Amino acid sequence: MKKLDRDFFDRDSLIVAQELLGKVIVHIVDGKKLSGKIVEAEAYMGITDKAAHSYGGRRTPRVEVMYGNPGFSYVFIVYGMHYCFNVVTREKGNPQAVLIRAVEPVDGVEYMALNRFNKKYDCLTKKQINNLTNGPGKLCKALLIDKSLNGEDLCGSNLYIEEGENEKFNKIASKRIGIDYAEEAKDYLWRFYIEDNLYISVK
Repeated sequence: MKKLDRDFFDRDSLIVAQELLGKVIVHIVDGKKLSGKIVEAEAYMGITDKAAHSYGGRRTPRVEVMYGNPGFSYVFIVYGMHYCFNVVTREKGNPQAVLIRAVEPVDGVEYMALNRFNKKYDCLTKKQINNLTNGPGKLCKALLIDKSLNGEDLCGSNLYIEEGENEKFNKIASKRIGIDYAEEAKDYLWRFYIEDNLYISVK
């Protein structure tokens, strides 16, 4: 399938977040292909968004990649243990991004099962299968995305996003998750997901 190019990412996060649904994240690890269809994503609108790490023009080493060119990865850690994978959008200097919240496994499910549960896929319970990639930290662990991939060029050959199948689905807009501190921004309907998909993080 065709990889997404730089122009795809060089747009408003609200547009990119919605259009990423159905696209496929690919991570090549030791020649193995791990991939998942994006089924849930959240837009973060940068300097004016109280939920964004770059709100108010905040510029620290942690968020510096967001101020760079579009189409690069922004990977951060929460609670000292869970990685979160974001796609940098908009032009250089405009620090917007899209958080990928959930994916549906496509390639390499055996390796994902080992990465997440240290078990073979056939030995997973139904609950473990549903929990394989249904959250930002879970998908990062399954796809082996960590802080070493912060600033990775998503138009390269190691970690990238490609066009998915040309399928039809309903897109649902809702409030973003875990940002109760963000005052009025916590109520913006900037989380998008594929209706009825089994891998949505929060139903």
